[in-house]
Amino acid sequence: MPGRLLITGLGGTLAPHLAQAATAAGWQVLGWDRNRIPVDDEVAVAAHLQASRPDAIAHLALGAVSWGAMLAGHAARQSLPFLFTSTAMVFHHEPDGPHGPGDERTAQDEYGRYKIEAEDAIRAACPAARIARIGWQIHEVSEGNNMLATLDGWQREQGRIAASSAWVPACSFMPDTAVALLQLLQDDDGAGQTVHLDSNAEEGMSFDRLVAALARRFDRQHWRIEVNEDYRHDQRLADPRPGRMPGLSQRLDQKP
Repeated sequence: MPGRLLITGLGGTLAPHLAQAATAAGWQVLGWDRNRIPVDDEVAVAAHLQASRPDAIAHLALGAVSWGAMLAGHAARQSLPFLFTSTAMVFHHEPDGPHGPGDERTAQDEYGRYKIEAEDAIRAACPAARIARIGWQIHEVSEGNNMLATLDGWQREQGRIAASSAWVPACSFMPDTAVALLQLLQDDDGAGQTVHLDSNAEEGMSFDRLVAALARRFDRQHWRIEVNEDYRHDQRLADPRPGRMPGLSQRLDQKP
């Protein structure tokens, strides 16, 4: 199956890991230069897609909902595999989780509502699209929206890390998410599915325990962890097909 894989968001946090996994699997990775191809110009988007001739599309970038719909529409017309990454943030903390793929999306914040709108636009444009909801990503090096980098920032800026024992976050390590995304894109039975990719779905580690485990795993003895119960939410992303993701403990138990 490997051919030319268009990945949007290569300047972001997770997409480079997907590109690495795809390259290792034999794909030729294509990016998207927004300075050269404006995402709000339907003619330019269509022309670029025709010129680049991708064999599959993975849409990880933030951007106008209409851009995602254009990419998905092209995939549908050309019968190409299409993958979109959504988020656990489509679910509000009331009602509580774990949240299943078919549960009502209850987001009240701007980001969660944006992702709901994007999911709907993509599904309308390409019924066979693969939509993967993911949680907070973890990596020891990556910056951006990365849990470890955020925790380092909290400690540096606030002198402490406030960690709720009443929050069970959806989260995974980026390399594991990238492998699962690529597998979903390549599997024929992934077409038309909305799936949940969460390494904490089975183990249910609370945020305070996770922060302590990350401190041990990545030599952050200087972190001052203050446990509270300020945020209550079982945010886990449950999926009817377990085994898509390894458990968090498989990464946390490894030595650096």
